[in-house]
Amino acid sequence: MKTMKLLILTLAISFHIAFAQENMENDPSFPLLEGPYLGQNPPGLTPEVFAPGIVSTEHRDLSAFFTPDMKEFYFTRKDVKNKKWLLVVFKSENNRWSESVVGPRVGQPILAPDGKTMHLGSKYMERTETGWSAVKSLGPMFDREDWGIMRLSASTKGTFVFDDYKNNDVIRISTLKDGKRQVPKKMGPVVNTGKWTAHPFIAPDESYLIWDSEKDSGYGDSDLYISFRQQDGSWGVAINMGDKINTSSWESGGYVTPDGKYFFFNRADTDGDIFWVDAQVIENLRPK
Repeated sequence: MKTMKLLILTLAISFHIAFAQENMENDPSFPLLEGPYLGQNPPGLTPEVFAPGIVSTEHRDLSAFFTPDMKEFYFTRKDVKNKKWLLVVFKSENNRWSESVVGPRVGQPILAPDGKTMHLGSKYMERTETGWSAVKSLGPMFDREDWGIMRLSASTKGTFVFDDYKNNDVIRISTLKDGKRQVPKKMGPVVNTGKWTAHPFIAPDESYLIWDSEKDSGYGDSDLYISFRQQDGSWGVAINMGDKINTSSWESGGYVTPDGKYFFFNRADTDGDIFWVDAQVIENLRPK
């Protein structure tokens, strides 16, 4: 059964043209996108909707991330009409951005720091000369029926941090030791306290971890939290990212761009689901 599911996912990605939407660049009313960050004016320390009407639309737009060269921008979109989830990409060629559909969404995608692997929960795709490979399984250590991995984030060292919605919404961690993948372990109460704990993002250098959770001390629904790595290797106290980032609504899916300049996240019940803000907000939270 698992092999058949993987085959279906592979075929879906391979024949992504069948799922493609009409390219917006053919619409004369669609703005010309030039320059970095899809031509958007960078925000300050107050979060703003990212690319309103272009990326953040009437659809459900989530899980944004860039490639290391900042020339490809991916996100997921749930079409409000047909209710189907897609993985969408904007690519910059000759300093101009154009939109296309990669295929159906698998898991909650995010790139490894080297840009060569796109993690899809318990699965992944590899960069090839012609695009992305077929969907592959991470193997029995991760691709388990009794686990529910939505988002798996990797560090430069190869550490995996991922959520598990089938087991009380916990976050687990798996390191590499002498090149060998270690059995994932449940993280401690610094991270695994509260409800709906999910969607981790580990900094490429492992200096901090960001995730979302609903806590009695929060601002309402799920908030974004950050923990900084201590000198002894432990994780510091969970810090709520504050009332500029978190609201009474639902915030989730934190992510820092490869250039380290901007923090992206999801917010529900607004005109745009994808927000961005100057990554200085992270340094402002770092204990002195």
